[in-house]
Amino acid sequence: MEAIRPVSRTLLRDRAYQAIRDAIVAGEIEPGAVVRDAEFAELLGLSRAPVREAFSRLVDEGLLESKPQSYTRVTAVVAADVRDAAAVVGAMHELATRTAVPRLFAADVETMRSANERFAAAVRTGDVDAALVADDELHDVLVRVSGNRAAAATIARYTPLIRRLERRRFGEGGNCRSAGLHDQLIEACGAGDTDEAVRVTAEIWRGLAALVDEPTDEPTDEPAHELAHPAVDAPVLEADH
Repeated sequence: MEAIRPVSRTLLRDRAYQAIRDAIVAGEIEPGAVVRDAEFAELLGLSRAPVREAFSRLVDEGLLESKPQSYTRVTAVVAADVRDAAAVVGAMHELATRTAVPRLFAADVETMRSANERFAAAVRTGDVDAALVADDELHDVLVRVSGNRAAAATIARYTPLIRRLERRRFGEGGNCRSAGLHDQLIEACGAGDTDEAVRVTAEIWRGLAALVDEPTDEPTDEPAHELAHPAVDAPVLEADH
């Protein structure tokens, strides 16, 4: 059967990375929790090698920290880290918006409008997962149309650091980003007004400053706590050998 081929190690590593990253961002694995490759390998139905590679990537991206011969654990949500990530991600969104607006078709603007309707509905009902998915879909239109792969990669790398804090604040009664600002962005895009679209994009990301200025976790050298029950959805794939 030519269509059936072994799953590559790269794919296993990426799926392990995505599963663990998503659990950290969602708060299912709390800051300070120790993570072990053997434990996650069993949970995900993989060998330890792709899990170790995923851990290494998450350390590089700031979601895990490792002390040699001691532990690997989930990092704290620290204001300075979120502020730095937001500055970089915001700049990349502004760049993508400036490039994308002249290239947008009516269907692209309608996709953004539909995503914002779902975003506003999710905010009203307090559904943080649906709100953030819709928010991503809206902004991803501009990133995709811009065709800037470097900007897209940078956004994908640093957005999870921001999402952890957004989720926390949302759960405490915040409403994430303003659907009203999204409306302004969509109208500017529909009118082909690049400068206004970039201005609104910058305002959206400045809105994160209110989240960052509130108290967050602080880094600690205290012994990390154990993760009793890793909350990670296993990807549907065969274990590598």
